[in-house]
Amino acid sequence: MTDTLPRLPTLVPPPIELPEQAAALRAEVRAFLAGERAAGAWHPRADVWLSGWDERFSKELAKRGWLGMTIPTEYGGHGRTALERYVVTEELLAAGAPVAAHWVADRQIGPSLLRFGTEQQRQRFLPGIARGEVYFGIGMSEPDAGSDLASVRTRADRVDGGWSLTGTKVWTSGAHRAHAFFALVRTSPRDETNRHAGLSQFIVELTAPGVTIRPIPLLTGAHHFNEVVFDQVFVPDAMVLGEIGAGWHQVTSELAFERSGPERFLSTFPLLVALVGELAGTEPDAGRRQLLGALVARLWALRRMSLAVAGSLESGQAPELAAALVKDLGTRYENEVIDAARLLVSIPPDPDAEQGFPRLLADAVLHAPGFTLRGGTSEVLRGIVARGLGLR
Repeated sequence: MTDTLPRLPTLVPPPIELPEQAAALRAEVRAFLAGERAAGAWHPRADVWLSGWDERFSKELAKRGWLGMTIPTEYGGHGRTALERYVVTEELLAAGAPVAAHWVADRQIGPSLLRFGTEQQRQRFLPGIARGEVYFGIGMSEPDAGSDLASVRTRADRVDGGWSLTGTKVWTSGAHRAHAFFALVRTSPRDETNRHAGLSQFIVELTAPGVTIRPIPLLTGAHHFNEVVFDQVFVPDAMVLGEIGAGWHQVTSELAFERSGPERFLSTFPLLVALVGELAGTEPDAGRRQLLGALVARLWALRRMSLAVAGSLESGQAPELAAALVKDLGTRYENEVIDAARLLVSIPPDPDAEQGFPRLLADAVLHAPGFTLRGGTSEVLRGIVARGLGLR
C-alpha cells in the first residue's frame, strides 16, 4: 500500500557528537573556572548571561582564546568550530560565571557581521569582540510590537549621507553599558500584504546624539533591561547592516543563534545543582527521585537538541524552526527547575545572601518573568513551530 499521508518536516537536525578535542578543552575551561571560584573572583549565579556583567572576566576569557572562537583569524578571532565554542559556553553557564558583558556580541553579533557585514564593519568590530572589549545589545522588540517583529514602528528616513532613526526599543539588556546594537527598523511603509517587507538593520552606537537609555529595573532594583529611545538619530550609510529591505531575512537568521544555545536551558542550572546538594543526605523519597530524575532527563534531551542545532549552524545553515523549539522547551524547563526547588526545599529565597541556595533561588525567581520575553514569547515561538509544521 502506498503511503499517502503527508510527511511532516523534521523539527530538529540529526544528532551529532562532539569532536575528540572537546574533552581536553572542557577540562581546561573547568580548571580555569575552579581557579576563579577558589580565588573568590565571583560566586555562581542564576541567569548570568544577562545579569552577570564582569568586563574583567570577559577579558580573561579572551586572553585564553575563548571569545571570538568562530571568528576567522584575519579578524582577530581563533578560527575554531561552533562545536568547540559550544563546549566553552556550556561550561561557563553551568558554572554560573558572569558572562553578560560579551555574551550577545560573541553569540550573534559576530556571526551576523561575518554573514552580512561589510569589510569595514568587520574590521571595526570583530577584533574588539574577540578581545572582550566591544559589547553589543539587541534592538528588536518595541513597546507595541514585542515578539511580533513585523509590527515594529521605529522608522529610518533617508537623509544626506545616511539615515535618521526615530522610535523606541525595549528589553535591551546591557544597553546602558554596551557600545552599540543592531536595530531592526522600517525603511519603507508597512505593506499589509507582506508585513515582513520594508525592514532593515542598522548598527547604532549607543552614545550617539539623540539616543536616550532608560532603565527597566527588576523588582529588586537590579538593572539589565532597558528602553532605548531614538530621536532623529543619524546613522551613516556605512553602518547599514546587509541590504536595505532585507532586515527580516537577516534577523531570522540571527535569531537561530539567539534562541538555540545552551543558555536557553542552563540559566537555572546552578540552582538545580544547589537543589541536589540540599537534598543530599536526606531520607530517600520516591516522589523526589522521580521529579529530579525527570528534570535531569529533560535537561539531557534539551542539550542534545541544542547541540544538533549548533552542528547545523556549523554547516552554514540557519535552522529557525529548531531554534524556536529549543527556546520554547527550554523556557518551560527553566521555570520547572524553579518550581521544583521551591517545592522540595523549605529554605526561602534571599536576594541579600552572598551565595548558596537561597541566593540562587532568589536570582531565579526574580529573573523568571523575563525568560519568555527574550528571544520571543512562548506563544510566538509555538506559532512559528506550528507554521513550520503546516498547522497554521
